Amino acid sequence: MTLSVGGIDEAGRGPVVGPLVLAIVVGDSEALSKIGVRDSKSLSPRAREVLYGKILEMAVCVNYAVVEPYEIDLHVSRGMLNALEMKYAAKLMELCPADLYYVDSPDVKAARFGDGLSFLTGRRVVSLHKGEAVPQVAAASIVAKVVRDRLVEMLRKEVGDFGSGYPSDRKTREWLRAGRIPHECVRWSWETVGKLFK
Repeated sequence: MTLSVGGIDEAGRGPVVGPLVLAIVVGDSEALSKIGVRDSKSLSPRAREVLYGKILEMAVCVNYAVVEPYEIDLHVSRGMLNALEMKYAAKLMELCPADLYYVDSPDVKAARFGDGLSFLTGRRVVSLHKGEAVPQVAAASIVAKVVRDRLVEMLRKEVGDFGSGYPSDRKTREWLRAGRIPHECVRWSWETVGKLFK
């Protein structure tokens, strides 16, 4: 009997604008590799969109969770961003059952994150740094990135081009200072945001 394998990854942990998106993909390793899944960061937006469609067609289960800035702020203020990711990863595991899950770890100690998630869910979890080497995690990274990019693009259409949304981006900082990005779309707990208004 073949083990069913799931992969979990996120997109948008670093930006100051927009949500964090976590995704899960359960599917066949060989089939996912054949369509060319790899770390979403190494793919063009067009290639990600094409692969996203293929993943939806062939995977056993695909799902995602969108974490809004206010919830991120709530957890960051308590030093619990990793716990927030763990909570949503556990919810996704409930939605997409598998025998084994690989997770791209947000924790500097990958095993600590994996052990915590395994304890929380009662499932077998392997947590890795650079988890995208696992086809299911690579597929999840693509799903998360495509979903987040679509949401950020909707915001751009509404308010205009605010840059990349990262705190290192001068245009993003200028738009934040000018109050041109809706309050609910900003992660106010980010230290770099606080510095803009000092």
